[in-house]
Amino acid sequence: MNFDSDQTVSLLTGTSFAAGLNVYATMGTLGLLSRAGVITLPSGLDVLQSWWIIGVSLVMFGLEFVADKIPAFDLVWNALHTFIRVPIAVLMAYAATSNLSLGTQLSSAALGGAIAFAAHGGKTAVRAAVTPSPEPFSNMALSLVEDVAAIGLSWMAFRHPYVTTAIVAALLIVIAVLMRWVVRALAELFHSVGQAPGNS
Repeated sequence: MNFDSDQTVSLLTGTSFAAGLNVYATMGTLGLLSRAGVITLPSGLDVLQSWWIIGVSLVMFGLEFVADKIPAFDLVWNALHTFIRVPIAVLMAYAATSNLSLGTQLSSAALGGAIAFAAHGGKTAVRAAVTPSPEPFSNMALSLVEDVAAIGLSWMAFRHPYVTTAIVAALLIVIAVLMRWVVRALAELFHSVGQAPGNS
């Protein structure tokens, strides 16, 4: 299927932001929706329809669903996933534009990676602020919102391109305004992981 420019922008922004929040939910959702005939993936992303990819994504989503709701441990989990969410978003953006020129593919990959990193950084900054809270419910609530957002944006990127692009643009503006806080949170996150027992 050939996507017009609006659909391509929506696909890149929506799925990249979703991957920055929860890459396993994003991949699993896209694979299942495509299998069900609800959406049509670009030919470069046909691999997401593989039951192996779907199965692994759902298993890892299940693990993340639990790990991401445990205060303190979720920070370690998110730190490690900096090196998973962003690279996969880059690969997905590159593959999604496989019918375009190499230059466009590389630009799309860079854009997808930047959006995923921004989403991941924003998520991490909020978590770093909430984790010190003595009660676990705020952490769990945030994690549930992120899971729903990742799944919802993955679907909306194909069904409601203008709305998806507007939502992601608004969220990116908020993250940009809070960029100093985001960078500080990421730095503190990696420092805390490095100081964790067993890493000294």
